[in-house]
Parts: sequence; C-alpha cells; structure tokens
Amino acid sequence: MYLTEEELPKFWYNVKAHMNSGHAPFINPATQLPCTEKDLQKVFCDECIEQELNDTDELIKIPEGILDFYKMFRPSPLVRAYFLERLLNTPAEIYYKFEGNNTSGSHKLNSAAAQAYYAKKQGLKELTTETGAGQWGTALSMAASFYGLKLTVYMVKVSAEQKPHRREVIRTYGADVIPSPSDTTDAGRKILAEFPGTGGSLGCAIAEAVEKAVNTPNCKYVLGSVLDHVLLHQSVIGQECKIAFEKYGIAPDVIIGCCGGGSNFGGLIAPFMGEKLQGKNNIEFIGVEPASCPTLTRGKFAYDFCDSAKTTPMAKMYTLGCGFMPSPNHAGGLRYHGMSPVVSQLYHDGHIRAVAVEQSAVFEAAVKFAKCEGILPAPESSHAIKAAIDEALECKRTGEKKRILFGLTGTGYFDLSAYKQYNDGAMTDYIPTEADLKRGFDSIPKCKVNEGLA
Repeated sequence: MYLTEEELPKFWYNVKAHMNSGHAPFINPATQLPCTEKDLQKVFCDECIEQELNDTDELIKIPEGILDFYKMFRPSPLVRAYFLERLLNTPAEIYYKFEGNNTSGSHKLNSAAAQAYYAKKQGLKELTTETGAGQWGTALSMAASFYGLKLTVYMVKVSAEQKPHRREVIRTYGADVIPSPSDTTDAGRKILAEFPGTGGSLGCAIAEAVEKAVNTPNCKYVLGSVLDHVLLHQSVIGQECKIAFEKYGIAPDVIIGCCGGGSNFGGLIAPFMGEKLQGKNNIEFIGVEPASCPTLTRGKFAYDFCDSAKTTPMAKMYTLGCGFMPSPNHAGGLRYHGMSPVVSQLYHDGHIRAVAVEQSAVFEAAVKFAKCEGILPAPESSHAIKAAIDEALECKRTGEKKRILFGLTGTGYFDLSAYKQYNDGAMTDYIPTEADLKRGFDSIPKCKVNEGLA
C-alpha cells in the first residue's frame, strides 16, 4: 500500500495528550526536583525541549523544512506478507511497515531530520550523539550533512568492531566516529578504568556524547531513542499506517514492534494507542525485546540515569540499571539498559504486553522472512518478526483470523557478521542470571525519588 506525497502526515501524534497524567517528570539529580526547561537547555535544542515537555497537544505540526526532507523517502510502504502467511498456513493476515527504504536503512531518519533541522534553525554548528548498531549514527550523519552541521558519533565499541561498513557509511557522510568507551572524555576514561576491555554500551556512548556537547561551543547533544520528542517524530510511522489501513477499510488487531529504547515501537503504536486510551479500539500492543537485555520483562520501574557516567537527568523508566553491561556475544542489537518513559508508563499501566526472545530464534525468524518475503531484515526488526510469527501460529492453532501489523524498521545489510554467526552455527544465546541483573540494579541511584524501591 503506497500513499501519495499529498497523503504524507502533516502533523506528529503526541500520545501523551491521552495518557492520564503523562509520565513522571525527569529529575535533576543535583536538586532532586523536576527538570525545568533551563536544566535541559544545557544539552538539548530549544524546540526539542518544548516538544519533550508538551503533555497536552495531540497534534504537533511538522515544519515544511522537515516535510521537504521526508519527501525524499516518505511515505514508506505498508506491505501485506502474503508469502509468510502461506508459509505458516495461518488464517491471520500479516502486514509490515517497511522503514528500510532509505540509505540509513531504518526508521531513525524520521527523528534525525527533525533534530538536525531544529539545530540548524537555532544557529548551532555542531552536534554529538551515540549509536549502538549504527543505524541512528548513519541517519544523523545523513541529516547533519544535509543541513550543514558537524557531527561526532560515539559508537559502541563492539558494534564499531563488528560493523566496519556501517562505520564507513557514517564517515562517508562527513561525521567523525569514535568507538566508545574512549580516552577522549573523562567519562570514557573512567569507564575504561572500571571495566578494562569492555565492549561498551549505549549508556557509555551517551555519557561521552553528552560530555563533549556541554564542553563544546555552539554544540548540542541529540538522542536517537528513549526521549518523548524522539517518539513524537517517529509517530509519522503510525500515522501513515493508520491512513493506509483506513484507505482500505481495515484495522489491525495486534501491533508488534521491537523494543530497545522505544522509538520505533512508540512511533508505530502512537495514534492507535491514543485511540485505545480513548476507548475507540481494543488493539493488543506487543513490545519485543532480547532475552539478553530484558528491560521490560525483568527490569525495575525506577528513576535511573540515561547514561553510565550518571551525568544526565534521571528518568522514571523500566531499567536494568545504568551500570548494566550487555553481553558482548549478543549480536541482535537493542542493548540499551532503559526504556522510553512513555513506553514504560504505558506498560506499567497495563496497556502493552512485553515478551523477551532469544537471539537464535530471532535469526531463525529473520532467515525465514528473508527467504519468503525477499527483504533481509535488521536483527532489531527481526525480534518483531519472531513475535509476529508466534502470533500467526497461535491463530493457526485457534482458527482465529487476526490482522497483525509489525514494524520492519531496518535492513540487515550491515549486520552480516551476525548473520554469519547464525549461518556458521556459532551463535549463542545468553540470558542474564539474577546475579548479573543484581549488579545492574545496584547502580540504580538510591535517592529520595526511589525510596521504597525493592
């Protein structure tokens, strides 16, 4: 299902407008009080802060300068997976929203374009960011190049080593790539001293990127997931899905997305969740995460830092602890220790179901999908494919005909080292022990806002 340029959404959808009280505010760790706009201005662009703190407006207009950029790769197709349905012999209808039809290979470009546009509008000259698997770093390098901004990307070290071609795409667009943790920042040096030989984490990379941003003139930090304004920008995905379904007079019964920091899943479900909160549908929402980094299914709902160096504001979210270090043998992405406060609150309130899956089963589903649907999916997206297959097989068992929608948020062409592990039979599954999780939980701040946390 292809929409025309004229059908491209002109507004982002702010699901917080329909949440009873939004979510708990960010906390300034120095004062233990809710963050003000002034607190956030040290790190983020002004208009992103305004969107971050907006809990009331359902629709937020997309500026023409961003719509012009979007038209290079949007609207993206909503595809019915007829061949996967046939392979599974299921009565279910399976649809996927394909966000891989741009050079960055993922949905990340939706927010990268917006944040780079706002930075340019504010008169900034430079940006810093983190990237894990590299999709966000690639997307932001494209947007920064387009809007004429210098960019430094702190890339999780194990990903920089496993995905050299992704790193080179980022560099081709003019950005500097620094494997993290590095010796270029105080945060990086401290982490290296505490964890010699570590492969790094998104929390480490965020800490370094924030430190560089606050110490560099005319520079701000931008984040590729987790924060409310990032989920807002990604709501263009869900908006397009809704328009396409309505165009054909149908609606999904189940919506599935992979969950790392929450941007893809939050953006996919936003307009549908808004209607569910108003009692207008009864859609089931499923967030899928790796068993090796089980933030929703085994994490704690607490205030925690978004970075390993404990320099950012504290967010109330499901977290494994900012000191949690994911296993380096996990090749499937989605390695962040925390979850979007919006997604966390919706999950805590019972509006979302979460499942955790092991990576060998994820790659088995990815290969099955690639063989019958002709797209090599990103490992992250393949978590959603695995859950969609499971739901379709349950429909086969019960005879129920459901419409299942999942987000295919990226392509896997830069993840071939992971596919090689799977093809060689060398892929291993890792599930953290209770002792592993306790080490992460011990890093959750013991402070007034977390009093009574077990």
